[in-house]
Amino acid sequence: MDEISKILSLREVFSQTNTGESLETILGNLIAAACKYTDWKMGSIMAVDAAQGYGHVIARHDPSVIGAQLPGRWKLSTSPSLVALKRNEPVYIRDARESTQFPGYREDALQREYTTVMVMPMNCTDANGNPMALSLISRTIKELANIDEVFLGTIIHLGSIAVEREHRLAIQTLAADRLKQVFTAHTLLLEHVLSDGSAVSLSDLVREILSDPLVVVDLTDNQLIAGRSPDRDFKTDEAWQAAVSGVYSQQIMKVVHDSVAGRLTDPDHLTIDDGGEHHRFPVRIQPMIVEKQILGAVIVFPKTSEFSDLDNLLLESARLALSVQVMRNHIRFASASHVSTEILLDLVEGRWQNETEIRQRALSIGMDLREPQQMVVLDYARNPATMRSAAADVQRSLARVSKRYRTSYTSLTKDGRTICFFSGDTGEQRNQRSKLIHQLATELGRVLGDTLIIAIGGICLNLESYAVVSEECDRMIRIGRSFGLSGALSVQDFGPLTMLVGALDSSEVRAYVEESIGGMARHDQEHKTGYADTLAAYLREGCRAQASANAMGLHVSTLRYRLDRMRDLFGVNVDTPEKRFAAELAIQLHKLTKSV
Repeated sequence: MDEISKILSLREVFSQTNTGESLETILGNLIAAACKYTDWKMGSIMAVDAAQGYGHVIARHDPSVIGAQLPGRWKLSTSPSLVALKRNEPVYIRDARESTQFPGYREDALQREYTTVMVMPMNCTDANGNPMALSLISRTIKELANIDEVFLGTIIHLGSIAVEREHRLAIQTLAADRLKQVFTAHTLLLEHVLSDGSAVSLSDLVREILSDPLVVVDLTDNQLIAGRSPDRDFKTDEAWQAAVSGVYSQQIMKVVHDSVAGRLTDPDHLTIDDGGEHHRFPVRIQPMIVEKQILGAVIVFPKTSEFSDLDNLLLESARLALSVQVMRNHIRFASASHVSTEILLDLVEGRWQNETEIRQRALSIGMDLREPQQMVVLDYARNPATMRSAAADVQRSLARVSKRYRTSYTSLTKDGRTICFFSGDTGEQRNQRSKLIHQLATELGRVLGDTLIIAIGGICLNLESYAVVSEECDRMIRIGRSFGLSGALSVQDFGPLTMLVGALDSSEVRAYVEESIGGMARHDQEHKTGYADTLAAYLREGCRAQASANAMGLHVSTLRYRLDRMRDLFGVNVDTPEKRFAAELAIQLHKLTKSV
C-alpha cells in the first residue's frame, strides 16, 4: 500500500474509535486496522502491572487462531513491553525465534510460527492505572519502514484518545450512579422519618447508606449507636459497639459538647482513652441542634481524607433525617415531662387537694405513692446562663447511671433544679442509691464543677411529708450556697448548729461573730497569736484556770495574762454565765463559717 493510501486509510481507523462499542472492541478494531494497513498478521494491547510482574492482554487480533485459547498474561521478565514503556520508545525484534533477550517471545514464536515483533508504548493507562502497550507480530521477517512507524504512532494516539474517553465516560457514569444513590438514599431517609421509625432503625439505615464507620449520638434518649469499628485491629465491631455505649460514652458525649462550644483543640480527630492507652481517629462531627439546643451528633470516621460533594450531600441528608428523628423524641419527652412536672410540683409544694386524685395522677407517670420515696434534689442554678445545658447534662447522667445501678426514678426539672424520687427503702435499695448518688456527683462534678449541689433528702412516707422533705432539701442547698459547698450533701454533713444557722440570715450570723470576737480573730491571723484558742480552751474547761493551763501546756500565770490582754485589747469578758455563753457561741459560729 502506497503512502497516500495509508494516509487516507486513517479516516477509516478514526471512525473505528467512534462506533459507540465497548473499549475492548474498539481496541481490537484498531489492532486489526494496524495489521491491515501495515501488513502485520496479528497483534494485541497489554496493560503492564509492574508491581505484580505481569502484562495482561486487554484486546487481541489473530485471525489464524479464532476460538483457540491463548495466554492472557505474560511475565514481564520475558516480555519487551516493560522495556518499551521504560524507554518510551518502540522495541523492534527482527526475529523472535532467535532472540535471547526475550525468551518468552522466543518460545511462543517457535510454537506459533512467527518471526518479527514490534512493541510500542501507548500514552494511556487501564482502569487500574497500569500503562498500556501495543504489540504487533509478523509470520515473516518484516523490515520496519518509517511510514509504517508513523502510521502506527497515529493509530496508537487514536487508541489513547479512545481509552481516555472511556475513562471519562466511566467516571461520569460512576458519578451519575452515585448521584442516583444519593437521591435514593435521601428518599429512603425521608420515608423512614415520615413513617415515625425509631432512632435505632434510622441509624441502621444510615450505616447502610454511608460507606464510612459512624457513631450516632442521641442525647434525647441518652444513647450512642455505633456501627462498624473504625479500626478492627483495635476493636472488633461487636467490642467497639459495646465500648461506645458503655465505657467510651462519657468521653464521646463530652467531645460532642466541646465541638459545639468550639472548645476542641483538634476538631478533626477523636482521642479515645482506653484504660490509659490513647487511640486517635480522624473524624467529622456533625452536630444536631434544634432551637440552639444540642440534641445529638453524627460522628463519621472517614476512610479517606477527602469528602466529595456527593459525600457531603449524603452526610447532610443523614444528619437532617437524624435531626428530625431526635427532634421528635425531644418534643415527646418535653410533652411527657410537662405532665410529670405538674403532678410532682403539686406534691412537693403541697398543692394537692384530693388524696385519691393525686395518687392516681402519680400512677399515670409510674410513681406509686404507697411506696416510700426518697427525695434527692440536684441544684445547678448558680449560673443562670448555663442552666438549660446543665439540665440536659443532669438528665442524661441520671438516665445512664440509674440504668447501670438498675434503679428506677421519677423526676422533674424546674428553675435550675432537678428533683428525683427513688422508690423503696430496703437496705439494698439504700445501698444502690448511695452508689448512684456518688457516681452522679463524680460524673456531673466534672461537667458542672462547683455549681452543682446534690441535696440528699429524707424518705417521704405520706403525702404531707413531700413538702416537708422538699423544704429540708431547699434549706440544705441554701446553707451549702451560703458557705461555698458543692457536691452531695445530707443533713448529717451539717449537724444541728449548721441547720440552725441555715434557718437564719447568714449576714446576721457573720455580723454577730464580727461584733463578738472579730477583732481578736483578725489579730490572731495577722500576728500569729493564739488568743481565740486560749479563750476556747478556757471555756471548754469550765473557766477553770489551772485545768485550762494544763490542757494548753501553759503556766497558769501565762493563761491569766492572756485573759487580761483579751479584755484590754478586744473587750472580751467572760465573768458572767451569759457572757460565757455568748463568747462560746461566737467561737462555734466562727469555726462553722470558716469550715463549712
